[in-house]
Amino acid sequence: MQLLDGKKISEEVLNEIAEEVKSIKDRGGKVPHLAAIIVGSDGASITYVNNKVKSCERVGFTSTHIELPATTSEEALLAKIQEINNNPDIDGLIVQMPLPAHISADKVVQSIDPAKDVDGFHPANVGRLALGLPTYVSATPHGVTQLLKRYQLPTEGKHCVVLGRSNIVGSPMSILMSKNTYPGNSTVTICHSKTKNLAEITRQADILIVAIGKAEFVGADMVKEGAVVIDVGIHRLEDPSKKSGFRLKGDVKFDEVSAKASYLTPVPGGVGLMTICSLLENTLKAAKKEIYP
Repeated sequence: MQLLDGKKISEEVLNEIAEEVKSIKDRGGKVPHLAAIIVGSDGASITYVNNKVKSCERVGFTSTHIELPATTSEEALLAKIQEINNNPDIDGLIVQMPLPAHISADKVVQSIDPAKDVDGFHPANVGRLALGLPTYVSATPHGVTQLLKRYQLPTEGKHCVVLGRSNIVGSPMSILMSKNTYPGNSTVTICHSKTKNLAEITRQADILIVAIGKAEFVGADMVKEGAVVIDVGIHRLEDPSKKSGFRLKGDVKFDEVSAKASYLTPVPGGVGLMTICSLLENTLKAAKKEIYP
């Protein structure tokens, strides 16, 4: 079994972005600018946004980090988003999920200017993805395809099973893997909580992409010998033996599945790092007006 090393590949991608940003600066061009809004004090969200800000600094982007209290009204958040939409210096905008219960995530996503929607969640960008038009691809699915590409893993004609159907991962992932491109040209099956005989289907997968959102859900009995397994999940499980008080696990039982898979992503150190890289790639595209001139 070989690890699909997200840490190694993300370093390569970040270095490439940093080189391009340096070139832009040397030419007197516009430095990419990413704004991130976080509402409330969710620990995981704060950590994730802070990592994004650090990554921006690493590649030479300008970043704006906006923290709003959990009591912020929906109207106030939408007004802040509109303010950023109208700011020509800001190229990309992300609003960290989850949001407080009184704020509609759908309204928030749809209020972001599609040209600045570097998360790739706006209906306009999802529609462009489905039609095969240039767009901002959702960061996590794009990160998965980059791992497949940089390890030169064959996808054409392979049976790819996507476990999970969320709008953030599962659905766009299925579109990308079925597209007439590389990585792509796979025969794709989407499975979810209502799928019958689930293990029978996942055992048919040459490429198994797991985004079910349940810790250590997939064991060796659900994986075909020699399959490529991509674990998108990440969970904090209590562990008093750890200094932090928790350990990180994915949706896949790593120790079991590593004995059968040909390639496997670790958690941490896999898809999560690629997600941030993809977000920065989208922001660079936004600054260069590649998607929306």
